[in-house]
Amino acid sequence: MPVKNPDTYTYATISDADSLDPAWSYDTASHHHILNLYEPLFGFDGASTEKFVGLVASQVPSRANGLLAADGRTYKIPIRKGIKFHDGTPLTPEDVRYSLLRFLLLDRDAGPSWMLIEPLLGYHSTRDEKGRLNPDAFKDAAKAVQVQGDAVVLRLPKPFAPLTSILASWAVVVSKDWMTKNGGWNGAESTWAQFNNPKKESSPIHEKAMGTGPWKLERWDRRTKEVLFVRNDGYWRKPAKLARVLVKSVNEFSTRRLMLQAGDVDAIYASAPEFTQVQGLPGVEIVDGLAMVDMNPTAFFTFKINPSGNPNIGSGKLDGEGIPVDFFNDVDVRKGFAHSVDYQGYIKDVFRGQATQATGCIPKTLPGHNPRQAAHVFDLAKAKAHFQKAWGGQVWEKGFKFTMTFNIGNAPRQTLGQMIKRSVESLNPKFQIDVRSVEWPTFLDGYRASKFPLFLMGWNADFPDAHSFAFPMMHSAGDFPAVQGYKNERADALVAAAAGETNPAKRKQLYAKLQAIEFEDVPHLVIIDSTRYRTQRTWVKGWQHNPMFPDAPYGTYFYTLWKE
Repeated sequence: MPVKNPDTYTYATISDADSLDPAWSYDTASHHHILNLYEPLFGFDGASTEKFVGLVASQVPSRANGLLAADGRTYKIPIRKGIKFHDGTPLTPEDVRYSLLRFLLLDRDAGPSWMLIEPLLGYHSTRDEKGRLNPDAFKDAAKAVQVQGDAVVLRLPKPFAPLTSILASWAVVVSKDWMTKNGGWNGAESTWAQFNNPKKESSPIHEKAMGTGPWKLERWDRRTKEVLFVRNDGYWRKPAKLARVLVKSVNEFSTRRLMLQAGDVDAIYASAPEFTQVQGLPGVEIVDGLAMVDMNPTAFFTFKINPSGNPNIGSGKLDGEGIPVDFFNDVDVRKGFAHSVDYQGYIKDVFRGQATQATGCIPKTLPGHNPRQAAHVFDLAKAKAHFQKAWGGQVWEKGFKFTMTFNIGNAPRQTLGQMIKRSVESLNPKFQIDVRSVEWPTFLDGYRASKFPLFLMGWNADFPDAHSFAFPMMHSAGDFPAVQGYKNERADALVAAAAGETNPAKRKQLYAKLQAIEFEDVPHLVIIDSTRYRTQRTWVKGWQHNPMFPDAPYGTYFYTLWKE
């Protein structure tokens, strides 16, 4: 078959984006688009997760080049000249400063801002536990991020080793002038509180984009779930070889497979259970055994369920027709579920045996993982014993009914949900679990609102460090615990101590203690450490795998691609 549409690359996935605002979005589908439309200060060098190249920054600070102070607390970042936004206006150091301040101060609930708030400001949020604004947050941010000639200078309260890798994914630069003219924050101290913790629809770049990346946003059709990128011919590097990129959200795997087979798309999202169905397709290649830095899938328990208009908890009582909002507060309920997962069967049947059971939230690909940590075992007798103890015996006597949720089109999560349902319901006819799939943006809205009693999700590294998993999965201010309502003060202290520990051996000990708490507390169920594979037409050239790129290995950085 000759190459179809040689100047257009088409990717069929399962999830539409949630928002295109770099300071608001915190999901792989959205961030995948953002890193093709915008640019951060640095980028990962090819397939490496440890080496960096300058993008908006002309150099990567290091002690060797003198741009990183000897004490590790001051970064001087020279800003590249000659970069233009998609509207033709020049990027300046002030745009970089504005973008970093906006990322810090927008700080929406369960959002990404913590990653820079922590190293630059020394705390976790611009608000306290009751949602009250920290009046010093702007002043602290303004001291931490300053323009000095053609450079932006970052001053940290203490050294933070992963900062460069965070800046390589999240320090995305937007146009201050364009944002201000289109109703965004104007950068002033007097107005920042109005833009703190906003609704996503209020952002002028929720559905639009004004970046400097190699691609411009031509359209995002929310009805058809299609995003069209066009080449940025004014890009500061050589323009991309392709003229257009089209990303389609197609829920049904059979449809995606037919599109790939016909050459109508160039790559598709194909998960582990679908491997045999893409093997041997003419003109299609599979790149297998790709290392990842993720914890996917994971089952999360919600400790404080939001009952408002919530059909997922039935009656809202422990009466056999629902569950109370604090149902999962009882550790015996959580341990009952932990022993109801056939981990080895899941690895064999879903992941072709190419996975190992996870022993904690830190993947085995990162320092800090503890391979000696005990893992929960599939044992229905133990599961039964825990359910019989739960809620003083009421769970076993009265039963329960609730809905478990995952995002539509995600076959590994669907299979996991069905396995859990079968195992748990086999223990007691009074146990009822509905497994429901919803569209990705709808899933994210429900998750953030704490509407899901038990939900199946995943976590990809924000940056290649154990803290990228320890904080969002175990710290009470982290992405998941904040939504779940989970808090363990010992876990919080260990996460904070490990983040500031520079001795690798001591840091590993702290993470070992944290993973022991994770095992006993069971705030979630980590399932596997695994690899992934990519499915694409053989005419696709220039692709390389970097596990840090959002939606890898299915989505990618389109700039390097061409077709022949």
